[in-house]
Amino acid sequence: MYPVPIPERRHWLRAIYGGSVTVVLLIWLLPLFAVLLTSLRTLAAINAGHFWTIPKTFDFANYLHVFTQTHMARYLVNSLIITLPAVAGAIALSTLAGFALAKYRFRFNVALFAIFIGGNFVPYQILMVPVRDFSLSLGLYNSYAALILFHIAFQTGFAVFFMRNFIAELPDELMEAARLDGVSEWKIFRFVILPLTRPAIAALAVLLFTFVWNDYFWALVLVQGSNVMPVTTALQALLGQFVASWQLVSAAAVIAALPPVLMFFAMQKHFIAGLTLGASKG
Repeated sequence: MYPVPIPERRHWLRAIYGGSVTVVLLIWLLPLFAVLLTSLRTLAAINAGHFWTIPKTFDFANYLHVFTQTHMARYLVNSLIITLPAVAGAIALSTLAGFALAKYRFRFNVALFAIFIGGNFVPYQILMVPVRDFSLSLGLYNSYAALILFHIAFQTGFAVFFMRNFIAELPDELMEAARLDGVSEWKIFRFVILPLTRPAIAALAVLLFTFVWNDYFWALVLVQGSNVMPVTTALQALLGQFVASWQLVSAAAVIAALPPVLMFFAMQKHFIAGLTLGASKG
């Protein structure tokens, strides 16, 4: 009924699997390796067309120049100002909505859950004009609030789907026992359900942080100018009109990629627990 684990398969199948994974991994890592090498090259080496060779000298000063010659520090702060409230807001709303959809039976429960799921399949591109006009009508265009509110709105659909399915697996007997003791519904959520959802919240926090931090589309639609520009769109601003300092752009890209990576390793234990909880019998 269940697939045979890879270590238990035939030798030639394991060899094909291992070789395929290695090839795919190398193809995926190759552009990242090229960006890392470019961030350590001198401008003269880049102008000479050296892209794939190992640099004779590593110019680590490029990472310092990113902060001294550009507004990279400000862009990183902008991304944090946008990402942290958006992630917190989406998690708060999705946890409450997921609890209600998972543990309460009311009219249109399934229809409401279907709306949350269906919102994930709407292409962002067709929402570009109405969302921009809506932000202008509310006076939110080119502000932190615009990106925070719209990220909360667009990430909540996936987050509700994630949290609802997780909370639905929690035993109903825990809630019934609390009700017999006279505990209110809010306290049941706060003291019974919420502690049990910490692994799921940690996993969801890592995913949403990555989604919001790496967003380029909505930052391009809802922001104009460098005052509130996040780091993703700021990378484009580092390109000059006539000369592109690719070593600085690459160094800035590496720096911009570090926060999600650090976030994952900081929450790795909880992230894996949240994704695998309930995956096995017992």
